[in-house]
Amino acid sequence: MSDESATIQTRSTGSPSAGDLGLAISGSMEVRLAADPAEVDAAQALRYRVFYEERNARPVGDMAEKRRDFDEYDDIADHLLVLDHSRGEGPQAVVGTYRLIRRSRADSRGGFYTAGEYDISKIVGFPGEVLELGRSCVDAGYRNRPTMQLLWKGIAAFVFRYDITLMFGCASLPGNDVEAIAGQLSYLYHYHLAPERLRVRALPHLHVEMNRRAADQIDAKRALASLPPLIKGYLRLGGFVGDGAVIDPQFNTTDVCVIVQTDAVTDKYYRHYEREARGGREPEES
Repeated sequence: MSDESATIQTRSTGSPSAGDLGLAISGSMEVRLAADPAEVDAAQALRYRVFYEERNARPVGDMAEKRRDFDEYDDIADHLLVLDHSRGEGPQAVVGTYRLIRRSRADSRGGFYTAGEYDISKIVGFPGEVLELGRSCVDAGYRNRPTMQLLWKGIAAFVFRYDITLMFGCASLPGNDVEAIAGQLSYLYHYHLAPERLRVRALPHLHVEMNRRAADQIDAKRALASLPPLIKGYLRLGGFVGDGAVIDPQFNTTDVCVIVQTDAVTDKYYRHYEREARGGREPEES
């Protein structure tokens, strides 16, 4: 996929504006931060369609009435959007989203969303700015490699804009039946467990053992291939998982906590946007 006009706009202070991280891609497709409350609302509507209508999550409060997925963390988050302008302008163009919460924002809310499932004290104690990733979803008609590339490009640009040193967040495997995903959980435990200095742990009352199969009983290649694309994406970026899974009845998922040190990210888009953010321009690799 060519990208002849990609740009990153940065500012020295303050929150991102509509233009920040704007990346025009192949004419109609763009990844950037939400420009206004209407676009945040569109992201919440997309999340509702994917999580509750498609994947049978259980709405709480007045979510079903409003047909929106929302919580108190949305107000402190930056909302990364993929837009297809061939669908129109503004909210109707939103086809993908990711919720990004920086440490400096989380402190104002009393902590990160992930702290409700994991002891993240080692992450909180990590030096520099840290970023929580969550609520990622893409419209059914756009679940393809180009759309995921755009999301990762946007995250890479955000990382450089705010000098993020560590990224983390809950990533989900479908369903609450841990035996059905025992091979995947065991693979993550044996092959991608975080080093002790970064090893977050599921809270004791929520902890589900991930080591459910011995390493020699796992077909590693098959287990990796069967993981959700988002988790595989984190692993490709050098990511690790914390100790213990957590069953989430509301979303009908089993969560793992993924941690990625940004200095270990060698993906071509990360390298590309490092050069962009520092003022250099070069043709994008295909």
